[in-house]
Amino acid sequence: MFQNAACNWRCWYCFVPFNLLRADPGRSEWVSAEDLVEKYLALPKRPAILDLSGGQPDLVPEWAVWTLRALIDRGVDTTTFLWSDDNLSNDYLFRYLSNDDIELLAHHPAYGRVGCLKGFDRDSFAFNTAAAPVLFERQLELVNRLVERFPNLYLYVTLTAPEIPRDADATLIRLLSTLADINAGLPARTVPLQVTTFTPTLPRMRPEHRAALKVQTEMVYRWNSLLPQFADVPTQGSA
Repeated sequence: MFQNAACNWRCWYCFVPFNLLRADPGRSEWVSAEDLVEKYLALPKRPAILDLSGGQPDLVPEWAVWTLRALIDRGVDTTTFLWSDDNLSNDYLFRYLSNDDIELLAHHPAYGRVGCLKGFDRDSFAFNTAAAPVLFERQLELVNRLVERFPNLYLYVTLTAPEIPRDADATLIRLLSTLADINAGLPARTVPLQVTTFTPTLPRMRPEHRAALKVQTEMVYRWNSLLPQFADVPTQGSA
C-alpha cells in the first residue's frame, strides 16, 4: 500500500493521523509512480495486490494511470492487481484525465476501483466527515458518473451515526434503491465497512462516536436483511 498524504475530509474514524493528511512536506516525500513501482517490485515477497490509498488518491488523478503504465512497462501488469481507493469527493478523474487515460483504467483487467460512501444519508455523512450534508448527494452523483465508465465499480459504505434513525429501514431502502437505479449489480457490490478504533482515532472520539460503533452493528444487520430485495433489480443499461 502507498498512501497519498493529502485528504480534503477529516472522517472521525480515519486510521490516518490528521497531521499526515495535510500534504505536509515534512511528513511525506515527492516521488514518481515509477519510483513507487520500483520499491514495490524490490520487495522480496511482494504481494499480488498494489493498493493506492490515502488520504484521497484522486486528488492526484494521474496517479493510478501512471502506476498502471509503469506496471505495463515492467511487464508485471499480468501478475499484479492494481487497486485504488476513492472517497468520492471530487471529479478530478473526469476533469483532468484524457479519455484514453480513463479507458486504460476502465478496461485493463488488472485494475480495480472502490469508492467509499461516508454514510447512509445526509445527517450520517455530515457526522462522519464534518463536511456539508449536501455533499452526500454529490457522492452519489459521482458514483453515477463512475459506473458509466467503470461498470464493475465496488463501493464501501460506513453505516455509522450517533443514533439509529427512527425510519432506519426506509433510509437504507432509499440508498439501496438509488444504487440499484444507477446499476442493478451495485447494491451487491457495496460492502459495509466496519469502523473500529485505532490509536490515532481514540483522542478524537467523543461519546457520540463511541455510540456510533454500536449503531453500526444494528445498521449492518438491517442492511443485510434488506439487501436481498435488490439482488436482481432490472435497470436499463446495467452491466
